[in-house]
Formats: sequence, structure tokens, C-alpha cells
Amino acid sequence: MESLRGQLLIASPVIVDPNFRRTVVLIAEHGDEGAMGVVLNRPSDALVQDAASPLEVLVESGSQIFSGGPVEPAAVVVLAEFDDPAEAATIVVGDVGFMRSDADPVDAGDRMRRARVFAGYAGWGGGQLEAELEGDAWILEPATPELVFAEDVDGLWSEVLRRKGGEFAIIATMPPDPSMN
Repeated sequence: MESLRGQLLIASPVIVDPNFRRTVVLIAEHGDEGAMGVVLNRPSDALVQDAASPLEVLVESGSQIFSGGPVEPAAVVVLAEFDDPAEAATIVVGDVGFMRSDADPVDAGDRMRRARVFAGYAGWGGGQLEAELEGDAWILEPATPELVFAEDVDGLWSEVLRRKGGEFAIIATMPPDPSMN
């Protein structure tokens, strides 16, 4: 399978795991050893200024830390849109990538158009994601910077499915609990 870096994984209704139900995951790395990404639509209750104060210069005042996934929830990563992609540790899509761990946030922030802070990440072992895709657990869609930094994170899952169209637009209208329909 070709690398899925830069793709969005949209959780299908098959997924009932609360870590991934109705999530949109940006795949940052994908290869024979596995895959890694961050959940784009799970803001936490923690504010960047309170939980990771050195990084508050990168985001708007009052910005929340996002729960990037269940793996290493104490690990913090910054996803940003860079003026110069060479400044990133790795580029995922377009000018969007991860801030280098050794970067000075004040200096780096001057060369970013926008950023989000994530605690934890989503990870899959070798072949695991491919098996989930074969089991129709995930729906693929190319990422764009606009989707990665969507303002309406609560509506992101539905928005991406609606954009995909067809049967996916119908899935987008499902209530969180179909038994309440």
C-alpha cells in the first residue's frame, strides 16, 4: 500500500471505540512499521496557557490543547502551517507539518501562519491500519490545510463526509446515537 501520509482517516460508523468514534485523524507517518497521526477534532478541557505555557505564543489566547490520541497522552506535539516548510521536523500536507522538538517557540512562532498543540497521538503497528481499512473502519480523504485547521472541530467529521458526497453525505447526517433517531 502507498503511504497514507497527508490523508485524513474519517471514522466510519463501524468504530465504537470511544478513542476514535466520529474522529478525523491526520496521518503524519505511514510505512511497513506502522502509522502515526493526530486526532483533529478532540479538543480537551486544558488550555495551552495552563498546561504547556511555553507554547502559548504559538496559538491564540484561550486555545485548547487537542487530544491527539490515546498513545503517550503526556507527549506534546505542535502541528503548524509554516512559512518555510524546511523549518518543520516533517511535512505532512502542503506547508503543514510538525514543529521541531528543539525549536524555540518564540522564534518558530514568527515563521508559522497557524498552529495547534496536541497531547498524545494515534498509532498503529505494522499492518494494523491496513487491516482496519480493509474492515471498512476508516474512510480516506486527502487532507487540506483548511480541514486540518478547521474552526468548527465539533462539526469536522460531518463536514468531511459531506464534502466527500454520495453515500458519505448520508452518513454525515447520522446522529451521534442512532437509537435516538
